[in-house]
This record gives sequence, C-alpha cells and structure tokens, in this order.
Amino acid sequence: MDKKQFALGLDYGTGSVRALIVDIVSGEEVASAVAPYASGVDGVVVDPGQPLLARQNPADWLAGLRDSVRTAIAEATKNGFTPDRLAGIGIDTTGSTPVPVDEQGNPLSFQDRFRENPAAMAWLWKDHTSFAEAEEISTRARESNEPYLTKCGGVYSSEWFWAKALHFCRTEPDLADAAGGWVELADYIPGVLVGQTRPEKIVRSLCAAGHKGLWHRQWGGWPSRSFLTSLHPQLARWCDGMSEPQTSDRPAGFLSPEWSESLGLLPNTPVATGGFDAHFGAVGAGIRPGCLVKIIGTSTCDIMVAPLDRPLGDIPGLCGIVPGSVLPDMYGLEAGQSAVGDIFNWFVKNFSPAGQGGGHAELMQQAARLKPGQSGLVALDWNNGNRTILTDPLLSGLMLGTTLHTTAAEYYRALIEATAFGALTIINQFERYGVAVAEVLNCGGIAEKNPLLMQIYADVCNRPMRVTRSSQTCALGAAIFGAVAGKAYSNVADAQRAMAAPLITAAEPCPAAVPVYARLYRIYKKMHDAFGCPNAPMASLMKELIAIREAPVPD
Repeated sequence: MDKKQFALGLDYGTGSVRALIVDIVSGEEVASAVAPYASGVDGVVVDPGQPLLARQNPADWLAGLRDSVRTAIAEATKNGFTPDRLAGIGIDTTGSTPVPVDEQGNPLSFQDRFRENPAAMAWLWKDHTSFAEAEEISTRARESNEPYLTKCGGVYSSEWFWAKALHFCRTEPDLADAAGGWVELADYIPGVLVGQTRPEKIVRSLCAAGHKGLWHRQWGGWPSRSFLTSLHPQLARWCDGMSEPQTSDRPAGFLSPEWSESLGLLPNTPVATGGFDAHFGAVGAGIRPGCLVKIIGTSTCDIMVAPLDRPLGDIPGLCGIVPGSVLPDMYGLEAGQSAVGDIFNWFVKNFSPAGQGGGHAELMQQAARLKPGQSGLVALDWNNGNRTILTDPLLSGLMLGTTLHTTAAEYYRALIEATAFGALTIINQFERYGVAVAEVLNCGGIAEKNPLLMQIYADVCNRPMRVTRSSQTCALGAAIFGAVAGKAYSNVADAQRAMAAPLITAAEPCPAAVPVYARLYRIYKKMHDAFGCPNAPMASLMKELIAIREAPVPD
C-alpha cells in the first residue's frame, strides 16, 4: 500500500448529505460530517394538496457537498489526513431520485423561470405521483410480451426512473420540451465532481439502471426505442443518448479543477461510479452470499447477493435482480419496505405529542414492558404503500383489534411488530424462490439505537439479529468503492476485508415469544393477502378510499 491511505465516502440521504473519511488500511472512520438540506420539510419539498408528492432541491445537494466535505477534512487533518493521501471518492444516493436537466446537464430548477416549480426539481425516491404511469408501463410491457418486468419483480414501481419521467412528460410538457435528459442523483453527483454532466456523456450507474431503469444485458440494455416511444416520444429521445452503465468499482472520472479547489482536494483524484445507498450499505456491512442486509431508516432496503455461476430464477415482487449491482462479480437482489422509521415518526408526531403519551423514548420504554400479543393488535405496515412483495404504492396502513382500552404504547409496539412482519414476508419470499437467508445484518441508526425493535425482529423472524458497529455503513460502502476505483485495492472483496464494519449480535430469538409471533404473523399474512393481493376480497377497498379522498367535494 502506498502513502495514499484514505478514502472519502459521500452518502446522499433523504434529509442530508454525509461525508465520511476512512483509513483504508485499518478501516478506522477518522472523520465525518453531516450537512442537512435547507429546502422543504426536513429536506423534502412537499405539497399538502398532493400527499404523494416528494421532491428535492438540487441546489441543496451541491451546498451539502461543499459543507460536509470541508468539515470532514478539517476534522480528518487531526488524524493524519492530507489531500495527497486520498485514494479515491465514492458516492451513494437515494434512489430512484432522478432530476430533469438541460442540454448541459444542469437541473432545470437552476433556471430562474423554473426555480419554484417542484416538477423542475429532483423527484425523490418516495414520490409516488407516478402510480398511474407505473401501472401503464407494467401493462404495456405485459401486453407487448417484453421481458422488462422479469428482473424487477413483475411490476414496475411509481418510485422508479421511467414512471417518473413519463409522469413528468404528461403533466409538465413545457418543462419536458426544455429538458435535455433525465438523470439519476447517483449519476449526477459523480458527474458534477468530474466536470461532465451532459446527459449523453455522463457515466450511468449499473446499480441505478438495473434496479430502477429497466436496463439488462438479457434484452440488450435499455428498453427498446419502440417501447419507449409507445409511452412517450420524449422518453425515446432521452434514452437515445444514454450510455451503457458500469459497475461502481470503476471510476466515473477524476476530480475537476473547479471542485478540487472548492473542496480543498487535489485535482485528478479518482471518483467512483455512483450507486444507491442501500446497495453500498450492504457492501459496507460485508455482504456475502446467504447474508441479508437490512438498511433500516425512514424506509428499509433489503439486499442480498448470489453467485453469477449458479442458476437464479426470477423472483416475483423483488425490486431487481441485477448482475454487478452490489458486488461486481455477483447478482444483486433488492427488496424493501416503503416506510419503517417514517411510520414511527408519523405516530409520535400526530397522535402522541409530548405530555399525552410521550415521544419515542417514553413510548419505547412503555412498549418494552408489554408482552408479545398482550395488546391484541395486528397492523399492516403500508402507510407509504408496499414496496415488496406486492409492489403497490396505493396500499395503506391498517390497525386491527383496537378497543377503548388501547394505549399509545400498545399502538406503537404494534407498528414495530408490523414492520417486523413485513420483513419476514420478504425473507420468506427469498427462500421460497431458492435464495437461503442464513443470517440477517442490520444497519442504520434505528437498528443501532433501538434494542426493542431488534428483539422484536429476532422474535418475529426467528433469527439472530446482527448489527454493524458503524452507523455510517452506506458512506463506508461508498468509501470502499472509492478505494477500489482509486486502485488502492484490486477488487471490492479485498477492500471489504480491510474496511467493512465489524458486527455484533444485537438480539437472539426469545423461545417464549417466537410461537406467539408465529400466531400473530398468520393473522398478518391473512390481512396482507386479503387487502393487498390482486383480486382478493378486500383488494379494492384501500384504493376506493383514495378515490373518495381525491374526488371534489360538492359545495
């Protein structure tokens, strides 16, 4: 190893960007800094009249980049860091979070005429305004016998790239005419750093393209021009200039003079191709075959890998089966839940204000004193739709069993249990299709700081729950890719052995609780199937409520 001994990982989350500097020999995290986004509510631009809308101001990305990196560097210099010892930079982001850009690759919201228009901003991962377009893409792919849905669980999601682009074209034709392309955040930030953001030249991430953009070698790459034209001609025009994506161990380029000066780093520092936060978090956690990595935050993303040299069939309901999307030499498999931490925050914020049931800490203490099944409650964890295995953004939450004696703590615990039941449903789907889950690794602040949640997950899933000692595994995974792109390591596996986060066992299944939760899960699964599966007895009810809510009320 030469004197370059550090890597920089940038983690673009829902509400902030984090910079992490890591010693690539010891794995020590020598400095980190977080820069919250200034716009909207906790960094998210929302509209009370459109509850499915969630946008982000791209100007916050660049301000956060400068602030977080400069602050992290100032701290790292106390631990031996100097810019000439930086091997490389890696970037992970939320996804799918695409942004409409002009011919030069600048977000449309940077233009004065569009600055206040949320449609000209980035369409955050949890924006579900494109649900009708997602359904149209799924229907058209099936009717035309295209194979595009086979690698993304059989249904295209409103959270994903082409659905958002199509809704953009349909609802904002003037903006669509002004756009030169549609670019993922995971591609935009590396492009900014290397000085190449033009839509036809920007380096595209295989992780993003494969899981959210319908790219796969099986059908020759991106969806066909005729298929995209049938949806909207603009989509085909944008796709014409989109390059073949590449894995994240390869450089997107080298740090430009402009950004090297702005950040206080050396020009020509290698910048790795970008990717999604959960996939990089799995790398930072040391993912390997048989290991399910859960990135638990506002939502969850569940990641597994499988060897390329073994047969792997399609798995309904997954968010993607993509060669090279996590580890370059393995299949990457993605699943997840659309809301976890967001559900707990929703309950505390709206129904348990301080002094009337308590905040998170008080509710957690009260909930921990309850025994499994004591509340008589079972909930569905669909407050932000269902990502896996039903892939339906129009499903909603449900609580069964409330009485006049139900307490806030009982409700709160039932919500935690619901997310655990959703997690078990994903595990069962993996194993039903031949992908064994031998161990579960959990990352993120909720997993690290919430022993009750980890115990409930262990009891519900009947598996030990292990937690990474690092609370920054996504940024750590980005740093690992930065080190490999900078040739400090010849491959990701070697970098993981030196840099991946150590693990601890947070919770073992409780023998007394496991059978109780097995009974509760059977109830959950009946509710899951009755309200969520197409053509099931209650399948239309949640959507009918949405239709009533959105219909104009007569004067």
